[in-house]
Amino acid sequence: MSVRVEQSSGRLRLILDAPRGNAITDAMVTALRDALKAVAGSRLKLVTIESTGPDFSFGSSIDEHTPARMPDVLPRFHALIVELLRVPAVTCAVVSGRCLGGGFEIALACDVIIAADNAVMGLPEIGVGAFPPAGSILLPLKVGAARASRAILSGTARPIEEWRAAGLVDLVVPPAEVAVAAERWYAETLEGRSASALKRVALASRLVVLRSIDALLPQAERLYLNDLLTTADAAEGVAAFLEKRPPRWTDS
Repeated sequence: MSVRVEQSSGRLRLILDAPRGNAITDAMVTALRDALKAVAGSRLKLVTIESTGPDFSFGSSIDEHTPARMPDVLPRFHALIVELLRVPAVTCAVVSGRCLGGGFEIALACDVIIAADNAVMGLPEIGVGAFPPAGSILLPLKVGAARASRAILSGTARPIEEWRAAGLVDLVVPPAEVAVAAERWYAETLEGRSASALKRVALASRLVVLRSIDALLPQAERLYLNDLLTTADAAEGVAAFLEKRPPRWTDS
């Protein structure tokens, strides 16, 4: 099982539930997209994306980041990001431990991030000779261009308090309390509101982000698929990761 779905009055919980750090596989993306279809026309107030285990997600599955797979895998992942931004309810990522790469991009597509104080978040794609197309657009919108550029160019995962100081994270609590904190936040902030109003407020609050995603994500996707994947270093980065050795860059 890669995604567990739990629904109660006003709430839909999508729980990443896969071994090896909840890697974002193509199968998991499909499961999330299928689960989100149930939100359309519903009276849900909140959709949370959570995880089992100590980590939210290690990021996208490197096994699938090959020139042969990515032309299929990447557009489907980007479709998930767009669908998250069009969910007719408030969305919240509940993050513990590592939240990296594609996992961080999913969190960035949510309205709210609630995190454990042991969480670290980052976009490490540069380490395998790649870049995060969706993250390259979403992160500057959320924390500003300069801070986002430093995070993407360095590939360094940063502790959650740094992201909180940047305004990205709403609430930080001890790991044992993160699920309860999300429930309390829902009860205090959303439960007494009109689902009809929340739907429209959530969609309206994302208009700037959606305009940027609609305009720029296709360009970033083409840069990845039609340009980056033709380079020797893109293939070397994935090979080195899978073979557990330092990459031998040729700068080509």
